[in-house]
Amino acid sequence: MGEPVKGGRGTASGAGDSSRGPDQLPRGRHGLLPSFVAANQRERILSAVVKATAELGYADMSVEAIIARAGVSRRTFYEHFKNKEDAFLAAYDAAVRQIVTHVRHAYLGQTTALERLHAGIGAYLQYLVNEPEIARMGVVEVLAAGPRALARRNDALRLFAEIIEDNIRQLVPSCRRPELTAETVVGGIYEVVFSRILAGRTGELSSLADDLLVAVLMLDVNVQELSPGSPPPPGPLATPTAPGRRRQ
Repeated sequence: MGEPVKGGRGTASGAGDSSRGPDQLPRGRHGLLPSFVAANQRERILSAVVKATAELGYADMSVEAIIARAGVSRRTFYEHFKNKEDAFLAAYDAAVRQIVTHVRHAYLGQTTALERLHAGIGAYLQYLVNEPEIARMGVVEVLAAGPRALARRNDALRLFAEIIEDNIRQLVPSCRRPELTAETVVGGIYEVVFSRILAGRTGELSSLADDLLVAVLMLDVNVQELSPGSPPPPGPLATPTAPGRRRQ
């Protein structure tokens, strides 16, 4: 979820209160702008939603669990969100925005379609490794959070499919259904990620980038069909098929 908004804690009243969390604002009069206080509270609640969901699962997560981790009152929670579902959706949306920003940053720094795919997949997997609580919330627990959450998840998957579709069009101009291919690729990657996170093996994800890229390129085409300027793909696809033979 990223670092919560931090305010000055210096010599304000309550600065020495060891019961406060590192991101909680000081109690009493502190002179901070109401807008800053509200943003700080909201960010702490969203971070608490991620933690509570990862620790307890969406079904067992409660408003009480959220406010305990956020260090806010029940009244403050309901000033920002209607219920736990509302807070979960906001936390999920924030996580997706962060992942997309992270992936795009890696993706746009590359030149060829193949390099962009490799960088994007690698950045996505590494983000999940670095943020295991977000990984658990956004990949596994979102499936238990109801139809609105599933709709948000499907929107996110379509977004990533559109990115991959553009690159498939460049890598394999002869591909007749790049949109279907991209949808299948994203679904396959999601299933691989889901199974590892569910099994408590999130740390393995970053090592799968190369193999997943090979899987993405496992299309029934010859290496020569890749668009000009693209380097040969890694793994078995690096060896052209013999003339007159198709790969089995």
